[in-house]
Amino acid sequence: MKTRFKLLGDLVRFEGGGTPSRQNESYWDGDLPWASVKDFKSTSLDKTQESITRLGLSRSSSRLIPPNTVVIPTRMALGKAAITCTHLAINQDLKAVYPLDSDELDTRFLLWFFICSANKIEKLGSGATVKGITLEKLNRLEIPLPPLPEQKRIAAILDKADAIRRKRKEAIDLSDEFLRSVFLDMFGDPVTNPKGWEKGTLSEIVGRFQGGKNLAESNSPTKVRVLKVSAVTTGIYLSDKSKFVPDSFEVPESYLVKAGDLLISRANTQELIGACAYVWETPENIMLPDKIWRFVWDDSCPSDPHFIHHLLQHRGVQREIGKRSSGTSGSMKNIAKPKLLSVPIILPPLELQKAFGDIVKRRKRVNDKMGGSAAALKDLFASLQQRAFRGEL
Repeated sequence: MKTRFKLLGDLVRFEGGGTPSRQNESYWDGDLPWASVKDFKSTSLDKTQESITRLGLSRSSSRLIPPNTVVIPTRMALGKAAITCTHLAINQDLKAVYPLDSDELDTRFLLWFFICSANKIEKLGSGATVKGITLEKLNRLEIPLPPLPEQKRIAAILDKADAIRRKRKEAIDLSDEFLRSVFLDMFGDPVTNPKGWEKGTLSEIVGRFQGGKNLAESNSPTKVRVLKVSAVTTGIYLSDKSKFVPDSFEVPESYLVKAGDLLISRANTQELIGACAYVWETPENIMLPDKIWRFVWDDSCPSDPHFIHHLLQHRGVQREIGKRSSGTSGSMKNIAKPKLLSVPIILPPLELQKAFGDIVKRRKRVNDKMGGSAAALKDLFASLQQRAFRGEL
């Protein structure tokens, strides 16, 4: 049976929210959840367990959005969508979307329609700095409208696929938390040093730091790319965070990134300066910029790079790096090599460092397997989304 299409405006009504005046203090001291664009982190808008702004609005207020209501942003995070899990209020950047006839349009089918139409909605947005979309444009969207039982079946398939995909991501996130716990169990807090390890500075294990050169981006693809600072910001090496280098530049061999390198950012915000990442593998012809340095180890005092990587990711050590940075700009700080080399560190026995490094390697092998299946699940999920609203599920 051929699927019919209807205009979204013929099937739903939109209801906006608002932000109470800051002058009315009673509004900001209540027990009612209040959502904004920043809360769209998943398909469930559940504000009951989080530390959030709570408004002193009456639960009988007509401005409250009931559970099982689709909410979308009409400014900023265009293309996002979520469904409410509790009564809440929304701000002016959000719209609640109500089916006019629940016997004609299923709520979860509507949710998945918005999620699967994210690219289209983003393209319809307008604005120089902050993009927004008008209700007129949203009302003109065409939505496929199979029979209600078929809508429920499609939504259930996408719900299940999304749950599987999220569980795999949660497993990978848990392995990261496990590694942090193992580090603290083996070495203790590196700042307070409860295990009484020998203390020193980075200068005792690092022979020098080796940087590259920042270059203007080439207007066309070339053989060599130079990393951006964002390549190490997350603590994971991201080679795609790079730009093409003009062919006229002769790249010294010492500038090229190699597997086994430990890289550190010498310029970033106060919180992110000193972010470092271990290079498990890298494409050929990726070079260092001047704002990212490679560790060149001192052979007279060997250490395990995986231990050093996780040591430098500890918040207390990061604060020590941040305190040694300088710069007048609030958005970009720099640290000089002597200052970075002076950062205090603990120096546990090399055998213990290597034991931790072996755990990191085993965890990497497990994560690679999970990551491969997670990527396959992501592709499958994307395919299901596309097929769902073409009438192919």
